Amino acid sequence: MSPLLKQRLDLLAQAPRQDDLRGAMHGIEKESLRINNRGELSQQAHPPAWGSALTHPSITTDYSEALVELITPVSQGIDELFAELDSIHRFAYSELGDELLWTESMPCILPACDNDIPIGWYGTANVGMLKHVYRRGLAVRYGKPMQCIAGIHYNFSLAPALWQAMQQQEGDARSAQDYQSERYVGLIRNFRRYAWLLMYLFGASPALCASFLQGRDHQLQPLGNKGLYLPYATSLRMSDLGYNNDAQAGLNICYNSLESYIVSMRKAISLPYPRYAELGTHDADGQWQQLNTNLLQIENEFYSSIRPKRVAHSGEKPVHALAERGVEYVEVRCLDIDPFAPMGIEPSTAYFLDSFLLFCALAESPAMSDQECQSSGENFDLVVMRGREPGLQLTRKGQPCGLLEWGEHLLDNMAACADLLDQAHQTSAYSDSLAQQRAKLRDPALTPSARVLAAISEEHEDSFFRFAMAQSEAHREHFLARPLDAAEQQGFVELARQSLADQQALEQADSIDFDTYVEQYLAQ
Repeated sequence: MSPLLKQRLDLLAQAPRQDDLRGAMHGIEKESLRINNRGELSQQAHPPAWGSALTHPSITTDYSEALVELITPVSQGIDELFAELDSIHRFAYSELGDELLWTESMPCILPACDNDIPIGWYGTANVGMLKHVYRRGLAVRYGKPMQCIAGIHYNFSLAPALWQAMQQQEGDARSAQDYQSERYVGLIRNFRRYAWLLMYLFGASPALCASFLQGRDHQLQPLGNKGLYLPYATSLRMSDLGYNNDAQAGLNICYNSLESYIVSMRKAISLPYPRYAELGTHDADGQWQQLNTNLLQIENEFYSSIRPKRVAHSGEKPVHALAERGVEYVEVRCLDIDPFAPMGIEPSTAYFLDSFLLFCALAESPAMSDQECQSSGENFDLVVMRGREPGLQLTRKGQPCGLLEWGEHLLDNMAACADLLDQAHQTSAYSDSLAQQRAKLRDPALTPSARVLAAISEEHEDSFFRFAMAQSEAHREHFLARPLDAAEQQGFVELARQSLADQQALEQADSIDFDTYVEQYLAQ
């Protein structure tokens, strides 16, 4: 353990800082495709009983009209966080009719024609049309199937008082906002160094339905009749088979400071890109098909495993919010849906993520050279494609290092963070989760990716589809068997009703045409 890490841990072990540790905040965004009872992508509109996908705080859509996103309120405790996620699922299933939520990150049976994948619709308000046209742009740039991939986003922040205590200990003269922002960016650098470990421990997409890759070259092996897989893969979702993006391949977003991140992101959203310019912003019928012809339409188009975040005002661009008010939290975006967990993620995973992220925040985090950025990306790619391969070697500080050896070293260093969180919360849940992950390192058969392949082989006749349908049906029954009480159900009904009224109010309040709205939005 480095002297600086020990110094910071000793500070947080003091009684006043224990309260600050308990002030960490969490949120989960869980995506799932709606499917019919044949396992095909739903062609139905967003269920009206769920409310407005534009304005509902907990139930919205991501890319496709069929790609639902369930969002928890910000919660301090992990028990509270999962109770919220459970309630949202129970309400959503109560109004889902005969449809199901697909329990896999990689898509269900997709239509043979891309045009039959419905894009999310958010009404006629300018802000809703902006979301819809942005998604049209994703379709023409990358194709619709790629946008049907689902995952878990885990939002995490440390209490501002915690950052302020560390700033005071270090005698840092910057403003509290600047210090906190740069420390979050340091967390992100460490996350990029070590995120391969999350792919090994929690990757759960070693196989997929062949319809996802129809017409595309690949090196996957056949799995049964209509499946494809790689024997040692952990997360095909996070491989170049998933978020495959040639245009962004050469994009170098710098995380060595918040300023460098903002500068490189602004450059990407203002850099003309010839292929997109050939398409134009409008199609042959004069309809909007992308917001602009630059490398990125908006910042959210940049695919990354983690993002610095700040709650933005209505109509405010994310990078503008960061530049004005600094980093408020981080969004971890590389987690697959766990098909064995009805909610897509287990509480034990959240406990481990808190220890992992606290370690990333406290450990030394020097600036990353281009070479280290490249090797970190290569490590990540190796683990998503070959993570359970015996003897797999990664690159650590320019030298070969076994995945098992490096993983054990990281867990050893994280143990003090888990102990600190256990003490603050008077529990053993953080250390218990660390022990569960250590067991996965020592026995790859315990990883979700290995368990998926074992279940497909042993219980479902080598059929990825049969496995996924069985899990989807079991999870539907899990939630339908536990309906909400009348008061909580009515609360969700009222929330849906209010969201529809809010959308209507937005549509009636627009005072400028959409073209002007887009121009003003992009000019920020």
